[in-house]
Order: sequence, then C-alpha cells, then structure tokens
Amino acid sequence: MKRLICTCTILLASLLVAACGTVNPEVYKDQQPRLELSTYFNGTVDAWGVFTDRSGKVVKRFTVVMRCTWQGDTGTLDEDFSYSDGTRGKRVWTLRKLEGGRIVGTAPDVVGEALGVVVGNTLNWKYVLRLPVDGSTYDVSFDDWMFLMDDEVMLNRAVMSKFGITLGEVTLSFRKRK
Repeated sequence: MKRLICTCTILLASLLVAACGTVNPEVYKDQQPRLELSTYFNGTVDAWGVFTDRSGKVVKRFTVVMRCTWQGDTGTLDEDFSYSDGTRGKRVWTLRKLEGGRIVGTAPDVVGEALGVVVGNTLNWKYVLRLPVDGSTYDVSFDDWMFLMDDEVMLNRAVMSKFGITLGEVTLSFRKRK
C-alpha cells in the first residue's frame, strides 16, 4: 500500500510540475516579424535538426526538404527526412487555418489532430506522434514551438513526453529557399 501511495504521489507531482511549465503563446503577440504560415511554408524549405535525449545527448541528426503548397486556407507540407544513420523518412502534413490564428494539422503518423495557434512570430501546437523505435511503436506527445526570425529563417523546439515525463527534445533550424 505504501508503494502504491508513493507511486501515485510521484506521478501527481510530475504532472503538476509539467503543468506549471506551460507558456501561454499570447506572450509573443507583439513579436515581429509576424508569422503567416501560408507565406513562410510556401515553396521549398530546408531544415537541419537534432533529437536529444532527456540528458541533452544528441541521439540523431537529420535534414529535411519540405515542399509546401497552399490552396486557400489548406496547406500541404511534404517532408522528406534524411537521418545521420542513413535511414530516410517521409511525413505529409495537411494544415487548415481557422479563425483567431488557430491551426489544425493531420499526418499519417499523427494520432488524431495537431492543434495549435499562431500568435505574433510564433506557432505553438501540440500533438501525439506515433514513433517507431527499435521495432516497436510509441505514441509520444509533442509540445512544438516555432519562432519566425526573419523572412528566411525559423527556429523550432519541440519537447517530447509520455505520461507527462520528458523524453527528449527536437531542435530544428528552417531556411526558406528564395
């Protein structure tokens, strides 16, 4: 019984700490330049990134070539990944812009929908990604933040977690081709 109470207490404390760390995207409402997804993610965008584990160790490096198109308020981000271990991957996002800066995204390896909001120079969206790891598949939560730096460069930081426990981070730098 003591063990169950201890386990429940640790789990509750972890969830409370995770909840306290949430930043409200509205703090970026006055940041410039203003992010317009259909402008930045239109054409070809290149990205360079790393996966780090919870200790900060780089586990994998990767590059991405994104081919982005829009039809009205619906966008397609066709991403081709090349990983440092020689493997390749693909993800095709479908984005829908809604009122109030809200965004909804879907992709074959996203569980349900990615839900987010664009405020100022920032996109924050949350989603669950089905990740293959060593022959198994895990559903991992992402708290994904993108910050537009200028017309060409965007920085991205996503925290990966499961059951409120941080597993690691993904950090990317995007450059829009002219």
